[in-house]
Amino acid sequence: MTSSPQISGLHPVYEDYARCVHCGLCSNHCPTYRLWHLEADSPRGRIYQMIRAETGESPVNSTFVDHIDKCLDCRACETACPSGVEYGKLVEYARARIAAEYKRPFFSRLARTFAYKWLLPRPGRIALLAKLLHFYQGSGLQSLARSSGILKALNLEERERLLPPIDKQFFFRSYGQTFPAQGPRRARVAFFAGCIANVTFTALNDATIRVLAANGCEVVVPEGQLCCGALASHAGVREAARLTARKNLDIFLSGDFDAIITNAAGCGSTLKEYSHLFSEDEPEFERALAFESQVRDVTEFLASLGLSAELHPLPLRVTYQDSCHLLHGQKVREAPRKLLRAIPQLDFVELPYSDICCGSAGVYNLTQTRTSMDLLAEKMNLAKGTGAQVVVSANPGCLLQLRAGAELHNTGQEVLHVVELLARALA
Repeated sequence: MTSSPQISGLHPVYEDYARCVHCGLCSNHCPTYRLWHLEADSPRGRIYQMIRAETGESPVNSTFVDHIDKCLDCRACETACPSGVEYGKLVEYARARIAAEYKRPFFSRLARTFAYKWLLPRPGRIALLAKLLHFYQGSGLQSLARSSGILKALNLEERERLLPPIDKQFFFRSYGQTFPAQGPRRARVAFFAGCIANVTFTALNDATIRVLAANGCEVVVPEGQLCCGALASHAGVREAARLTARKNLDIFLSGDFDAIITNAAGCGSTLKEYSHLFSEDEPEFERALAFESQVRDVTEFLASLGLSAELHPLPLRVTYQDSCHLLHGQKVREAPRKLLRAIPQLDFVELPYSDICCGSAGVYNLTQTRTSMDLLAEKMNLAKGTGAQVVVSANPGCLLQLRAGAELHNTGQEVLHVVELLARALA
């Protein structure tokens, strides 16, 4: 194979490519292949294109970029693969290659620089932008923009509908605080709060701490933590991801914790794979391995610890949408279901094809909006068919997508995180 582009933290990947035996068992688990039935938009087809780019047989051109960009990186193919292909690692490597070798259009480059380098690693800037958006949503400007037709003229109508409501108070206020356990202390944990979730999911983060504390956990919210780097890593902007990873390693490894808890499956998947960002000869690699061993999704941790708090009945019919990066990335399936079944009088019903992506996939619903909406329409049709009053998931991005789907398709269903339902049962 030809030499790889000089991007920090990349390992030789020939062995990873060689694991793919091109059996095609992944194809029907791939959302884009299920939509279009095109080999080039299946995991097997994309791996073939990656190999050709790696060997120099095919250039990193617009066609290659288009097929790689259309991948949701949902990693459903990993669950289906009998050979253990780490497709998520391969697609992130391909996107890093694209970032190194391909010049995207000007506005695309500008947006990527703004999001991954200027905004997400800087909590103060996230808060500032959130205040501006809160003004936009509360001042009447949003209603005016929607009714005037300007959003449609700018081809922003569907994307603007996905804009989450901005919180009045931000979770940043809880940084540096320690929340005591209720009753005998069973564990001491650090809470990873994310980035955008600090301004859009304050209630979810508060509910997470409340549920953990009610079940005997002392919860520390470390000051100075940054974005996990997942969005940058998925986009191939590895240096930005490595920057935030280094800071988080310093912050979280400096404390004595039984676990590092996240309520965002997308964050958790990246946090559990921080070592992928560094080469084995870099000093951060061993520290990343130590960090990974402590990271737990909140549902995974609570199911393992066992619920000690009394739960009151919730007579609701509930269905569950698997978060791709919890199920396929972290291999956690039963934990959220176990917690839901622990709530008295809750009628849990399985969602057909719950393992297929809802179309959120980080920023996929913004960059590939039409495809995302097609996947969402199918998902909401299935959710409505369950007769469930509440749809739950385990990732903020999924919640935003499903809430938009419930509104767009008039299903009348409430969309909650698993821990929000647990917190409701504590009341």
